[in-house]
Amino acid sequence: MFDSTQPFGATELMRVSAFRRHLEDTVRDGDASAGATRMSALNPSLLQDLMRFDGRAKAGEGIEVLEVMAAAVRHARPLLLQLQHEYRVIPLTLFPADRLVHCPLPVPQLLALRLTELRVLQVEPARLKPPGQRGDLPEGVSAEYGPLGPVLWETALRGSRAELLPEIAGIAAYRVAPGAALAGLELAGSLAAAVERLRHQTANLREIATWPGFERERAMRMLNGLYLHAALMVSRTHPAAINDDWQPAAR
Repeated sequence: MFDSTQPFGATELMRVSAFRRHLEDTVRDGDASAGATRMSALNPSLLQDLMRFDGRAKAGEGIEVLEVMAAAVRHARPLLLQLQHEYRVIPLTLFPADRLVHCPLPVPQLLALRLTELRVLQVEPARLKPPGQRGDLPEGVSAEYGPLGPVLWETALRGSRAELLPEIAGIAAYRVAPGAALAGLELAGSLAAAVERLRHQTANLREIATWPGFERERAMRMLNGLYLHAALMVSRTHPAAINDDWQPAAR
């Protein structure tokens, strides 16, 4: 196999083959919780949340990165995600309460990857603590921490999930919450215009999909991103929701 042309720089990332051997060795040594997802070590409510998606994982599709990120944010639980990109493993730790991530790749380099190709190999409680709980960090280590917001936003817009998250799917109407802090996100063109429009009016998915520069999938991706930033108000009783007969059941 030829090395990837993806510029990972000097960062040493484990190969997927070596990671899988490590899991197999761990199981042989008696740790039965090691596997595709180390869910048994998770908080029970978080575990129940992720189990909704585990059927597709068993079918070979794998839990989507955005599904795990959404669960971490909802439960405010630090999580370590072992992500596969091509034949390498990228460890990504989420600190939802601190709005931070830790990754051996700088956040801009991580987000420069083709995010649709990221696959979740394993989920477990975070092994690290956020910088505020560690005191002074060794020189160079602080560069491995970055803001959570852009990671959530770009994964929503460019990741593998092209449908609404279950919490905001169904018959509903949407509006950007007053005072929502979105300054750190890449908002430009039709995306910025749509977010601004939702600050002033409530609209359903069918309507948003007809706005300039939008179609159904892009509208759903934007709504997922806004939801993960606690910037989305969802109404099931607004007249716009009642008039929306376009949404399929969530999965």
